Amino acid sequence: MAAEKIAIASDHGGTNLKQAIIDELSSKGLDVLDLGCDGSASVDYPDYGYKLAEAIKSGAVARGVVVCGSGIGISIAVNRFPEIRCALVHDRLGASLSREHNNANVIAFGERTTGVATALDALDAFLNTEFEGGRHERRVEKLSNPPL
Repeated sequence: MAAEKIAIASDHGGTNLKQAIIDELSSKGLDVLDLGCDGSASVDYPDYGYKLAEAIKSGAVARGVVVCGSGIGISIAVNRFPEIRCALVHDRLGASLSREHNNANVIAFGERTTGVATALDALDAFLNTEFEGGRHERRVEKLSNPPL
């Protein structure tokens, strides 16, 4: 069986945490699709969030990780797409619940708000927690199909 491919993207405020996450994912044998950014020069987080959303929409990956300084802006950007259920988390419990109850397919971190060890612990929960289904299924369905 091929290793799961996970996309990751950040703005300039998230490159250090992004690299730590790439190292962790690679050490677990996962294939990482790095969508940038790659330096400290100022960039616009929506551009990188949209790249990650497109990777999921196209089927290139099923899950992703986004990082910016706070995690807020880039999580808002990726959540603009009905195919994305991105959760900004700050700990393992939040990551677990985002999978169990919301079937999150993207996890967001803030490099300025979440330490590396905490982010990697939350990432582990995100990767290893299954969607509970049941009563949550109709709610998750509504997230991708809002009334107009």
